[in-house]
Amino acid sequence: MDILGTTLRVCVDDLEAAVVFYERLAGATALRFERGGVQVAAVGCFLLMSGPEAELEVLRKVAATIAVKDVDEANQLLTELGARVIAGPVPTPVGRNLIAMHPDGVVYEYVDRNVG
Repeated sequence: MDILGTTLRVCVDDLEAAVVFYERLAGATALRFERGGVQVAAVGCFLLMSGPEAELEVLRKVAATIAVKDVDEANQLLTELGARVIAGPVPTPVGRNLIAMHPDGVVYEYVDRNVG
């Protein structure tokens, strides 16, 4: 499985203020979208999220987002290694993702750019 990079997930109260800070810190412009009632801004290696506490509580349980070449390949390897796939693989607007709990109990999201 090719790991292409990681994204740090940050839950914030004030998305607008956080975007200003993280855009300057990362030297990048935020890519914004909304998912499940949560406002999201991707800035460099940071994924800023703001929304209802009930939604954020679930999102906080995911330690990081890991970009991979192919989610299906990640799914197969994770399963072989004893991880438990909690959700997915499912399509997203930019590719596919899955959520997996590693044998040590840490939860990660795996994403790819394979649309279709």
